[in-house]
Amino acid sequence: MAFLSFANISSQRVRKEEKAICNSRSCLRKCNSFVPLQFVVKRDVSGPKSYGVRMAAPASSKREVPLNIFRPNKPFEATCISNELIVGKDAPGETWHMILNTDGALRYIEGQSVGVIPPGQDEKGKPHKVRLYSIASTSHGDHKDDKTLSLCVKRLVYTDPSTGEEKRGVCSNYLCDLKPNDKVKISGPVGTVMLMPEDPKANIIMLATGTGIAPFRAFLLRAFMENNPDYQFEGKMWLFFGVPTTSSLLYREELDKMVKENPDRLRIDYAISREQKDANGKKMYIQNRMAEYKEELYDLLHQPNTYTYMCGLKGMESGLDEVMGPVFEERGENWEEFRKQLKKEKHLLIETY
Repeated sequence: MAFLSFANISSQRVRKEEKAICNSRSCLRKCNSFVPLQFVVKRDVSGPKSYGVRMAAPASSKREVPLNIFRPNKPFEATCISNELIVGKDAPGETWHMILNTDGALRYIEGQSVGVIPPGQDEKGKPHKVRLYSIASTSHGDHKDDKTLSLCVKRLVYTDPSTGEEKRGVCSNYLCDLKPNDKVKISGPVGTVMLMPEDPKANIIMLATGTGIAPFRAFLLRAFMENNPDYQFEGKMWLFFGVPTTSSLLYREELDKMVKENPDRLRIDYAISREQKDANGKKMYIQNRMAEYKEELYDLLHQPNTYTYMCGLKGMESGLDEVMGPVFEERGENWEEFRKQLKKEKHLLIETY
């Protein structure tokens, strides 16, 4: 099964996020690793209302999680600093990495998303709805000055099956066409699902396809490329990254550099579906690559300090089941029940769409 990833999340999720923030008395269900959320409203006469939430995570201090500092109806106007094509000419589709200047007004942390409101109106004459994109930079930004955020966006171009007409995604094409100094209306940040564990000794398994790499780039940069006095990563990370061609391997130089400099703490396995085959002669999708390490993954999943993250299209979830189900069955264990428990305890964190 091929996986495509556009990092464009539905407006339904935006409404869910806003509903969660508006209910200031609500909290997350208590589990082994997390305690209820405490919502805090901060007022600043010089700017918009800021919604923050503090989340207690394992083996570390609390870290503030900003939420909806800017709403879709009152967005922040960011400025494009740069926009770079990050795939080869023969890659199936364009993917761009853009850096937006926020002047530090829109704070966020690794694993969150930001809303983008494209200009113009839809077919009904109404303003375009907000689209969510995973943030691809650490909280300090690619310029390390706490004033930028980065996005990784694939240009959506497809053929309408009923008319044969070429169609283009409104927001993805708008973002991929940005030029330096162009203005971009953004909202957020949103998201509490894909946050890094605060335990600096955690094992982190990351499953990504295409632009689903965005939040994991932020994880990796924070762990291996930054010197944060309040966070020194001492654990291990393992990334499985699926793409169709070598020319579409996003951030390849960065990833390879981090592996070279941290060989004992970082592993990366690529699954290049159109160029590689597994031992059975099948195309190498991400689940095929994971199957090569199924025994090791089985052991890791049973360790209490292991966290598994998945970002991409919803079809990825069945790929994980396809790999781990038989391994658990061989040992007389029920993968479905184990999987439910991992999710309940926030050790399996999924953002698929």
